[in-house]
Amino acid sequence: MASVLPSGPARKTSLQRWLQVGIPTAVGVLVVLLAWIAGPGLFGVVVNDAGTPTPAQITKPAACSAADPVESVKFTLGGQTREGSLNGCGHAQGDQVEVGVPADAPAQGPVTVRAADTSAGSQDARGPIALALLVFACFAGGMYAFLVVKGPGRLALLS
Repeated sequence: MASVLPSGPARKTSLQRWLQVGIPTAVGVLVVLLAWIAGPGLFGVVVNDAGTPTPAQITKPAACSAADPVESVKFTLGGQTREGSLNGCGHAQGDQVEVGVPADAPAQGPVTVRAADTSAGSQDARGPIALALLVFACFAGGMYAFLVVKGPGRLALLS
């Protein structure tokens, strides 16, 4: 019996070549689009409300050498003098600082405040950098898939 062996590697049609490149590209664009639609929360970037800026006075300072220093502050909220705790250190008793009082502060009791010019997390560069890294990862994954489909041999883009 005679067996039929192919005489050489099968040539790919231009449609097959476009599909090899087009499918990973389309999947990568889809992933980036979905990430863009999902918004900043996908990358852990959460916009935190720093609260209403309010002048306050340090009533009990904390040493910066202490673990997790918390200072006590006194401020006016809604016409009432209130007490609060400020996660910070290095101030002297009687120092004037500006704190951010949260909108959902309890009507009575101590309030946890933060320095008015700060907020938890970073909102400026993390989102765009994360999106750029996602685009690069999609590109690298698409190129890897293209090279795996092509298999060993000549340079994949030239065949």
